[in-house]
Amino acid sequence: MNNKLSLAFAALVVAMLGLANALYTVDQTQSAIILQFGEPVGVRLEPGLYAKLPFIQNVIRLDNRLMEYDVATTIIYTKDKKNMVVDAYVRWRIVDPLLFYKRFKSDNSYSIIEDAKRRLGDVIIGELKSELGLHIMSDVISQSRDTIMESVTGGSNRKLLAEGGESSGLAVVDTRIKRADLPPENQRSVYERMKAERDQQATKYRSEGQMRGQKIRADADRQKEVILAEAQRTSQEIQGEADAKAAAIYAEAFSLAPEFYAFTRSLESYQAAFRNRSTLVLSPEAMDYLKYFGRNTEAAK
Repeated sequence: MNNKLSLAFAALVVAMLGLANALYTVDQTQSAIILQFGEPVGVRLEPGLYAKLPFIQNVIRLDNRLMEYDVATTIIYTKDKKNMVVDAYVRWRIVDPLLFYKRFKSDNSYSIIEDAKRRLGDVIIGELKSELGLHIMSDVISQSRDTIMESVTGGSNRKLLAEGGESSGLAVVDTRIKRADLPPENQRSVYERMKAERDQQATKYRSEGQMRGQKIRADADRQKEVILAEAQRTSQEIQGEADAKAAAIYAEAFSLAPEFYAFTRSLESYQAAFRNRSTLVLSPEAMDYLKYFGRNTEAAK
């Protein structure tokens, strides 16, 4: 009786272990490859609960999300013979788990993901060297970086194709440069050269500004002279017209009362001459100037 209970308990334990080994789950962020004696016999792409042959088959799970890998820092030479320290990263994902496993499995490696990352890093570095070698340093730093990165991404996907054109099961989604600097030993000389170029450009701008300033000032002086000459001419015209009108008025007044006109003009002259109690010495011929002094009524008649 005890032997039967022991056998039943052992059978139950084996059945439970077999059932546990026969069932497996696949998460929604994963895909699964079923291996039988080390060879892939199936793949599961949808999440859920699945069954396999216990103790004969095993399951490898792969992440199907977007993954990021930092490429090793490397020195790259640009088209204008500048060496740059480039630090980049790549975003990638597994698009075909079965092909990915076949391409990157290795008996000497503990993880096909690590093998894929190493291969991916080598490809990205090669593409960066090839592509950046076609551009000058200023393009790499600012102007053409997006175009360069698109070319690196496309070239990396082409290089990752297996022999015969078969896909490697992974796809490079995006490649970006985190840092692109000059080596420390070159930074000082490049800085001095850039400073000299900027000083030269600044001197050129200042010279052009001074030249334009002189032209503006010369034009302003010319316009000033023209405006003053025009104003002087207009002033003389107005003054001439006023003098002519005044002369006409004086002539008309003289013609109406010549004696009175001469008398008022003489009074104005006397007022100006004797304003400061001045002493006048007149010759006999000039005595007519004082003809209105002491003039009696009979003389006036």
